Amino acid sequence: MVATNTNYDRKSEVKAFDDTKEGVKGLVDAGITEVPRIFHHPLEESETSSDSEASQFSIAVIDLQGLELGSLTKRKEIVAKVAEASKTWGFFQMVATNTNYDRKSEVKAFDDTKEGVKGLVDAGITEVPRIFHHLLEESETSSDSKASQFSIAVIDLQGLELGSLTKRKEIVAKVAEASETWGFFQIANHGIPVDVLEEMKNGARGFFEQDTQVKKELYTREHSRPLVYNSNFDLYSAPATSWRDSFGCYMAPNPPKPEELPEVCRDILVEYSKQVMKLGKLLLQLLSEALGLKPSHLNDIDCSEGLVLPSHYYPACPQPELTLGTTKHGDFSFLTILLQDHIGGLQVLPQNKWINVPPVPGALVVNIGDLLQLISNDRFKSVQHRVLANRVGPRVSIASLFYTGMLPSTKLYGPIKELLSEDNPPKYRETNVRDYVLYVHNKGLDGSSALSQFKL
Repeated sequence: MVATNTNYDRKSEVKAFDDTKEGVKGLVDAGITEVPRIFHHPLEESETSSDSEASQFSIAVIDLQGLELGSLTKRKEIVAKVAEASKTWGFFQMVATNTNYDRKSEVKAFDDTKEGVKGLVDAGITEVPRIFHHLLEESETSSDSKASQFSIAVIDLQGLELGSLTKRKEIVAKVAEASETWGFFQIANHGIPVDVLEEMKNGARGFFEQDTQVKKELYTREHSRPLVYNSNFDLYSAPATSWRDSFGCYMAPNPPKPEELPEVCRDILVEYSKQVMKLGKLLLQLLSEALGLKPSHLNDIDCSEGLVLPSHYYPACPQPELTLGTTKHGDFSFLTILLQDHIGGLQVLPQNKWINVPPVPGALVVNIGDLLQLISNDRFKSVQHRVLANRVGPRVSIASLFYTGMLPSTKLYGPIKELLSEDNPPKYRETNVRDYVLYVHNKGLDGSSALSQFKL
């Protein structure tokens, strides 16, 4: 046996190395060309030999981009990859594109302009800013041939005013079926003249297309104000910003003085709100009858006490596949009557399939709100819906929301007692309108229903 360097004193050499306090870098900086003995490792043959099969394997690289947008599909996909890597290799690498993206700062910068999405489009942008990117689920972008076979019912109200009981029962039956299944229907011959509808759409468009400095005077994040103009009521709470601007006003129970309304749409706001209030009360009568209650029931419990009229403006979008006009949500009203223009983009999700709600000339869209689902104890359905972004625009719509919004309220709403029984116990706790709306505002339109938080 031969033992080279039998005088090798590892202990002394280790101490001498440690005493330098310069570490391995100190050795390299000193220009060494050979590795000192204390660093020698007796490697096994299997640790030094190459293996052609082993070179075919590599550690998984998992991309975390999109996780912050809250997509359940994306999260499940990432979790599956993490699980596989952890169970097999015990190692994986992670990358997150644009880790320096500061959403909070970019949202505030956008909000501070007080010019909304229209301001971006007017500035000539060709790419959708990151704050507007929505990570859409695969099911939300794929088309379904079966789903395209369905369509929202169009209910003709003609003849209702003549007092025919047979006609009324026929209409009530159609309203009941649509409200219990789809939660959406359109109405024709509703009594509001077409020229009033056209003037209302033109008035809304005129508000958004007037001088920016005039609009800025109404720009606010205080949603209890009688007049509110901004972009995305949930700008700071939603996971992604939607491609729309909005202007809303409380038209009941305490409407603004006419001179307080924007001059460009003042007269038509007053006229349209009067006519849509009358129509809303009629629809609530039909819905009362559809529940088996006396016709006045829903109006008697003040479902038509409040009327909020938000107008929405959806500018043409250069990259509509990256964003949404309005993300998936349910309305937090008792009832909503929607006036939409010819462009389209509204979709509903009644059976986990997106269905288009095409514009019908002269018709209005009606949908059940969360609060009506709550008081009907799930008899009527508040179905989630959204608005697609579009290369064509601007799209204009005017919603008439029957509820008192953020106004102070002590009146409690729970499942209607006449609808309850031993077989149909209450499913929701009582709440007042303001508390429900506050919860939605704080939560934002994150794709989930607010109703689940009020279940017993």
